[in-house]
Amino acid sequence: MRRKMRYARYQMTALLVAVTAIVTLQYSHAVNPQNIRQPGVAGGFYPADPKVLAAMIDDMLARAAPPPISDPILAVIAPHAGYQYSGPVAAYTYAALKGRKFSRVVVIAPSHYETFDFTSVFDGDAYATPFGTVQVDKTFAKQLVNLSPTIKFSSHGHTPIKEGAEHALEVELPWLQRVLGDFQLVPVIMGDQSYESSRALGVALAKLIQGNDTLILASSDLSHYHPYDEAVNIDHKTLNALQEWDYFSMSQNFGMRIWEACGGAPIVATMIAAERMGANQALVLRYANSGDTTGDHSRVVGYSAVALVKTQNQRAVEQPFSLGAHEKSELLALARKSVEYAVRQKNLYEPPASTNELLNQERGAFVTLRESGELRGCIGYTSAVKPLYMTVRDTATLAALRDTRFQPVSAPELPKIEYEISVLSPLRHVLDVRQIKVGQHGLLMKNGVYEGLLLPQVPVEEQWDRQTFLEETCAKAGMRAGCWKDENTDIFMFTAVVFGETKPQALMPETPSPPPGLPARPGVPVPGSPPR
Repeated sequence: MRRKMRYARYQMTALLVAVTAIVTLQYSHAVNPQNIRQPGVAGGFYPADPKVLAAMIDDMLARAAPPPISDPILAVIAPHAGYQYSGPVAAYTYAALKGRKFSRVVVIAPSHYETFDFTSVFDGDAYATPFGTVQVDKTFAKQLVNLSPTIKFSSHGHTPIKEGAEHALEVELPWLQRVLGDFQLVPVIMGDQSYESSRALGVALAKLIQGNDTLILASSDLSHYHPYDEAVNIDHKTLNALQEWDYFSMSQNFGMRIWEACGGAPIVATMIAAERMGANQALVLRYANSGDTTGDHSRVVGYSAVALVKTQNQRAVEQPFSLGAHEKSELLALARKSVEYAVRQKNLYEPPASTNELLNQERGAFVTLRESGELRGCIGYTSAVKPLYMTVRDTATLAALRDTRFQPVSAPELPKIEYEISVLSPLRHVLDVRQIKVGQHGLLMKNGVYEGLLLPQVPVEEQWDRQTFLEETCAKAGMRAGCWKDENTDIFMFTAVVFGETKPQALMPETPSPPPGLPARPGVPVPGSPPR
């Protein structure tokens, strides 16, 4: 009997131990350091001691003097280099956030060390810094992942690997903790830098975010390791496009490394989301590069602080781009010279460097060739990839030799060729088709791999109304009728300065593969269509 009682007590004790172990295991899992992303670059990119770190951040914030912003800030851009290099610029981003409350921050960063073809949302519980842990908003993260197959829960890009610990997201967190206090985090690392991935993330975020209590932060530096003056030139092209809100051209130029930003895709995704949430103005709060802090101007890295705001005030009316008679004449002569040289010499014409400020502005442009009033070729760069005079040189040559709808222009035809040039404005996403004005705007339409463009002259010469213009742009892109109503179709509009040797005729531009010596993807590729 006693033996049975001892056995029963033994069983009870074993059961209690087992239950205690299970409870302990569940509790330890909730706080298990393996579910918390530990600091990977503390002591390197920024101080590991919380007191030293706080003093450094507070000092930089005190020195930053961004312009006062009374409107809601929906998103920001901040650099992610070591604090001694990019901190004075990052401080402008965070100083602009002081006094504002956000319950959630979505931080979008690039992957510097791991390669993967999707957008990675951290699958753990929290990120840690010397200031403590920031909890992941798992509910929001799950909803985000469910909105697109390109967005996945993963540790890729988040946890340290053999090559190193990803710093681009981590270095933003101490700033946020110091300025905002308590908030929940949605940590996002983009492995795929394509426009499609940026769009998927941006659209998904805009669908989920309600109100102004969620901040989106894009973590990105700008150009890398160029001489000081060259870096400033490259970076201001990116910042100009950002202020123009031309994120489509930005994405294309980042992809071709004409402009540079290691977090280019996070910037584009952030702009897409912010635009759909109501942001309508990009304020560049500060620009500098590593040469400004180190004094070494030989190989610098660019940094910017930017706020994307929702303002009720009308944007300052920008002076439209215009060309005088002298510039137009010079460009038309250059187009003719480029074609004649390419046809006769079988080589690309190298014009002397232009000293004209207008012709050195980087602009997209199309060159149209006609013979006896009939279209003979039309090709263009839709985004600003080169100075205008070089763009005209390239596109005139391509229109003569590489428009697949026609045989290359021959030498006997040269005296009969007439030239027309269309200089394009930056591209702006169309939020409401009623914004489109026939006779003023050209259209670029994109849905996945399908793209098509029609210049502003086309609907006027064809006597189309707005809806016909939209339908014809769908056809030009090789898409079904009514594609412009599809939520996955992006419509961009632009204006153009059009001038030539004869009255413009209706035309259909084409962008086939260029000959040797020209970029493989000049600006935005525009699929061709059969002759009409």
